[in-house]
Amino acid sequence: MILQETYTLSNDVKIPKLALGTWMIEDGEVAEAVKTAVKLGYRHIDTAQAYANERGVGEGIRECGVARDELFLTTKLDASHKNYADAKAAIDGSLKTLGLDYIDLMIIHSPQPWGDFAGEDRYFEGNLEAWRALEEAYEAGKIRAIGVSNFEKADLDNLLDNAKIKPMINQVLAHVSNTPFDLIDYTQSKGIQVEAYSPVAHGKILDNEKIGEMAEKYGVSIPQLCIRYCLELGLLPLPKTANPDHMKSNADVNFEISADDMEILKNIERIKDYGDASMFPVFGGKM
Repeated sequence: MILQETYTLSNDVKIPKLALGTWMIEDGEVAEAVKTAVKLGYRHIDTAQAYANERGVGEGIRECGVARDELFLTTKLDASHKNYADAKAAIDGSLKTLGLDYIDLMIIHSPQPWGDFAGEDRYFEGNLEAWRALEEAYEAGKIRAIGVSNFEKADLDNLLDNAKIKPMINQVLAHVSNTPFDLIDYTQSKGIQVEAYSPVAHGKILDNEKIGEMAEKYGVSIPQLCIRYCLELGLLPLPKTANPDHMKSNADVNFEISADDMEILKNIERIKDYGDASMFPVFGGKM
C-alpha cells in the first residue's frame, strides 16, 4: 500500500511517498482532517506558514494517537522571508505555533515573495540568507530535512553553488497536462527529491475527456490516475482534501500505468484555466 512506502532523501531520511496537503483547509477544521488522515494510514502531512493553519495541524499531529516519530510533517518558510534574522525567527515561530519539538521537513515556499513571483529578480542573496537559517536549524536538530519549493534551475544552482548543505526536496506544480519535465530531470539529477503539489490540477482536470477515458480503462477515478502518474515519474504527490472519502481513494493507487499510456498523459494539452485558483501566483495570477 502506497501509504507505507517511502522515498529516501539524500541525507538518508525516509519520507512517505504520498502526503495529505492542507492548503485552504481552515485552522479550526484542519486538526480533524489530520486525525482522519492518520487514522486512514497517512503518515505525511504538508502545511505552510502561509496557509495560516499550522496551529491546527500541530494539534492534529499531537492528538492523532500515533507516535510522533512515525509521522512526517512538512511546513514551509513564508516566501517573504529573505534575510537571515526574519527566517530564523519564522522557523522558531513555526515550531511554537505547531507545538512540536521538531519539524521533519521545512522548505522555502518560493524563491521570490509572492508579489514578485515569476519576476526578473530571483532574490539570490535573500534565498542564501533564508537557507542559512534553515541550515542552522537543521544542524541544531530542529528540522530533519530542508528543501525548497517553486525553485527553477537558476534558483537551485544558486544554493548548489553557494550553500553548505544542498536541498533535499524541490516541491513544484506538476500534474498531467502541466509537468515541468526539464526541471524535474535536472532536480533529480542533483539527487534532490521532487514533490508534486496540485497533482489533480486544483480539480480542473476532472472534466478532461481524454484523461477520463484512460481512467475508465484502468477502472480508477481521474484523481487516482493523476496521483499514480506522479508516482510513476518518481514524484511525491500532495493531494489536498478534508474529505475522508477522497483521502481514502487518493491513497488507493496500487496499479501501474503502461509506458504507452504514460506517453499519452505526458502529452495531454496543457490546462490554462485553474478556475478559482487562477488568482494565485503559482497558477498564473498575481493575488
